[in-house]
Amino acid sequence: MSSDFSTPSSLNHFSPNQLYDFINRRQSIGLLVEPAPNTAQLELAIAAALTAPDHHRLHPWRFITIQGEQRVAFGELLAKSLAEGGEIDPVQLDRVKQHPMRAPMILICIVQDQPHLKVPHYEQVLSCGAAIQNLLLVLQSQGFSSMWRSGAAAESAHLKRALGCAASDEIAGLVYIGTASKEIAPREPLNVADFVSEWHFG
Repeated sequence: MSSDFSTPSSLNHFSPNQLYDFINRRQSIGLLVEPAPNTAQLELAIAAALTAPDHHRLHPWRFITIQGEQRVAFGELLAKSLAEGGEIDPVQLDRVKQHPMRAPMILICIVQDQPHLKVPHYEQVLSCGAAIQNLLLVLQSQGFSSMWRSGAAAESAHLKRALGCAASDEIAGLVYIGTASKEIAPREPLNVADFVSEWHFG
């Protein structure tokens, strides 16, 4: 796979509008197939994640990969975590078991809280969100697609314990990674003016 955006130095050759167009083409894809990134490709994407804004350089991120047959075991863990939270519908529990099979690779993104007087938890959550966005864009630059998911199972204390998280940690998302099985329609553009206002004193 190749891309004009595969290396940081290549960005020097693109205008801001071209860079925007690249970012705008990133969309969530729900059903992903092989191939998934190889080790070097995934490491590049995670390296990009680690450049996210990070107040006092606390590095409040942790990533766990799940691939191959481990996806089956992870599906069982998701269903058990949902059941621990009170879900009793067997259809729903069975559906959750199948979630990990929707992509060849899953990356669990965790906010690993670092207590600091000047960096509240919410800033660390925002930093992790920025890290994930960097990750998604570099995956896209290598020709892969992704889906950033969350949900009740991801909020489960049972799941966090199984992943070795502290009580203060949060699962920021399960990023499903692979190759798009089909093309999807471009997103509808939003009007910038609808989201921006100018502040005036007095």
